[in-house]
Amino acid sequence: MPGAEGDPTEPDVVLELPEAARGEFKDPFGPVFTDVDALLAEHDGPIVTVGDIVTYHFEEAGHQPSIAFVDGRTKREAAPDDVRDRLDARPNQVTVTNPAGVITTDLLTAIADALASDGPTTIVVDGEEDLATVPVVLAAPLGATVVYGQPNEGMVAVDVTEAHQESFRELLSAFEGDVERARAILGV
Repeated sequence: MPGAEGDPTEPDVVLELPEAARGEFKDPFGPVFTDVDALLAEHDGPIVTVGDIVTYHFEEAGHQPSIAFVDGRTKREAAPDDVRDRLDARPNQVTVTNPAGVITTDLLTAIADALASDGPTTIVVDGEEDLATVPVVLAAPLGATVVYGQPNEGMVAVDVTEAHQESFRELLSAFEGDVERARAILGV
């Protein structure tokens, strides 16, 4: 597996999503919203956003997510300047390396640290942040909501419940790599 521990030139990859399992991640994991205010009317716990456009819409609506994952891209293209400028102003930015299709130690550690910290955190991903939804649902406190973008549809809201965490533990088993190590880093 790329990024073996101790290799300073490669990210430390803990999990990799095999091509055959990618279909499991195409359908939304919760209801789809097109309006931040409507989503917030139904979700009053901490909000975690995954994606530049989703985070931008929350910021524009005057709601700062507890944790935001951004990578400077949307639909595989550079995010518009106004989106990047707004997200660059978010506080407590931590940069991690996480290539597409994998979950690295960097990302898992940043999730654990952000959940343990006071105040909002922005995790700036050098690579791709899409798969952050899986570990963050597993590690976030019950009552939180993880919101990610569903291209050309809207924002998907995943309530962090025991049932959803169990479903996401099953999703984690679709990955190749060291699932137990990932869970240990997250503390779940």
